[in-house]
Amino acid sequence: MRVSSQGVTVVALLADPDAPTEIAQRMARTLPARLADKSGQGRRFDVEVFSEPFTAGTEDPPALMRRIMDRARAESWDIVVALTDLPLHSHGRKLVVDLSHEHGLALLSLPPLGGLRLQTRARRAVEEAVLSLVGPRATGAEGPPQSQPLLGPFVSRLAPVHPGQVGEEETADLRYVISGPRGYLRVLVGMVRANRPWRLVPGLSKALAAALATGAVATVNSTIWNLAESLSAPRLVIATVGSIALMIGWLIVDAQLWHRSAEVSREARQRARLYNASTVMTVGIGVLVCYVGLIVVNLVWALFILNDQVFASTTRTPLNAAEYWTLSWFVASVATVGGALGSGLESDEAIRAAAYSKREQERRHMLQDDDGD
Repeated sequence: MRVSSQGVTVVALLADPDAPTEIAQRMARTLPARLADKSGQGRRFDVEVFSEPFTAGTEDPPALMRRIMDRARAESWDIVVALTDLPLHSHGRKLVVDLSHEHGLALLSLPPLGGLRLQTRARRAVEEAVLSLVGPRATGAEGPPQSQPLLGPFVSRLAPVHPGQVGEEETADLRYVISGPRGYLRVLVGMVRANRPWRLVPGLSKALAAALATGAVATVNSTIWNLAESLSAPRLVIATVGSIALMIGWLIVDAQLWHRSAEVSREARQRARLYNASTVMTVGIGVLVCYVGLIVVNLVWALFILNDQVFASTTRTPLNAAEYWTLSWFVASVATVGGALGSGLESDEAIRAAAYSKREQERRHMLQDDDGD
């Protein structure tokens, strides 16, 4: 790592478009002061953000590190920290961060940081990566980076993170990975967070229109009234789970969201399971948000349109708060089934755009092109 002649360490945050860029831009506002305060020795930092799709076409950490190094050589940067929302793998483990102290480079994968307090965790990880890169050179320490007590706070905060294997020919000289069931769950939640499943709601406009129309008709249907009154709470729960599962399955199958790996290696199968699990969770959260919205809309519609005397004469039950809630709940399940059929009117691209992050969309386009070739 080199230090600028003016005594200012230039830190470049090279971020993939979309969520990584947003995270980098937010942390860049406070990062210079925080780095200067933590590093001591009167060191100053200048942080710049560059939004580039540096992961396009590859998920291989060594290839990405070489790409980042080539990019850094063309600029006057002292340290480069690259951020991506793609889950990266190394020797069968999920990569958290790659460090090259010789070249002042760091590659950070955001999904292993989890889905909660992502901005704070990403900022801490970047701070500790930068301080790790400047520390040994600043203090005159010698010896290989593996012998230095680097990233101790990073590991303790994000357990089960631990050092990983680094090949002799790789650019990185220190690597941290995540493993085990807790690590898998953390990466999975991070992938879902990167996909931002709430964006699926506006992406299903035609399906929602079909669901709302189905719900509006069902709310004034006397047969639905009698069915809702006859169903017990367990059956209502079964109807809810069944309708949501049908909607999720239909969306995944109709829009061809299921990932099938052409490779037969164990790592490829694990990667496929991870991607598919994140797809199910992403679509599931989006559908669940739609379901809750349908309950609210149906309840408001029922309060406005239903006549208590007509309802009581048909069901032999007075229309009170419990009946409003039960009817709205059951109608939401019926409407969700109607929405599943309406989702067939959506374009596959619209659903994919709502279900995946920008990096994930590019990755899947690349896989489709490879299959076509």
